[in-house]
Formats: sequence, C-alpha cells, structure tokens
Amino acid sequence: MRRVERHAWLLAEAIEWLQGAGRLQRQFFQLGRSADLPVWEPPVDLFGDEQALCLLIALPGVTPERLDVRLEPQAVVVRGERSLASHLASGAILQLEIPYGRFERRVPLPYDDYRVADMLLQHGCLRLILERVS
Repeated sequence: MRRVERHAWLLAEAIEWLQGAGRLQRQFFQLGRSADLPVWEPPVDLFGDEQALCLLIALPGVTPERLDVRLEPQAVVVRGERSLASHLASGAILQLEIPYGRFERRVPLPYDDYRVADMLLQHGCLRLILERVS
C-alpha cells in the first residue's frame, strides 16, 4: 500500500469512528417532547429475570429532590430535571455535552405488576430494583 493510500484509508477510518460516536451520543441523549416541553432521555441498562428487574439509569448531577419515579401498567417512568449548577452559570460555556433541563424516560416492563423494592441514587446513577408481584 502506498503511503498516500494508507493516509486516505486512516482518514476514512477516523471519519467512520467519529460518525459512529455521534450516532451513539444521539441514541443515548435524544431530545423528545413531554407535555410540549423539550426533554432529554437518559440511557438505561435493564437486567432481570421472571421475579425481579434491576434498572440502572444514568442521571449525572440530578438530585433526589429533582427526581420522580412512577410505576404504570407495564412501564416505569423516571422524570425530573438536571439544573446547571449556580456557580457555573456565570461563566462562558466552552463545551456542553451532558444534557440539562427536563428529562423523562419510559421503560416498558415485561409484566404488569411490580413494586419498587429498592431505589438508590448514587454516583450519577439511579438503581431501581423492581420485584414482580404475584
């Protein structure tokens, strides 16, 4: 492979990786609408079996006071708001990748009846343990 062809190939690979990273970011931090207000959707990991589910929801900088978790038929809904820290609001924004503002995430559940067995907001993640009600 000639040197010029190798550089062109490396550039094409780098562009493809950057485009993939952009697609992933758009997938995880999507803009949506809830009650006609713009919201973002936090990413969720979901693990479980027939008896219980564990949800891990990325909520960096969200305080418990700004968080609402509700069980609905066949879904759990997590909503709230991530505010810009007051000590950061006065400076110029040089880069902003973590979304701010109202968020909502509706996660479909495989069965109808669950109860919240445990809820912990720690290290920027909300961990929910849902137990199936028989």
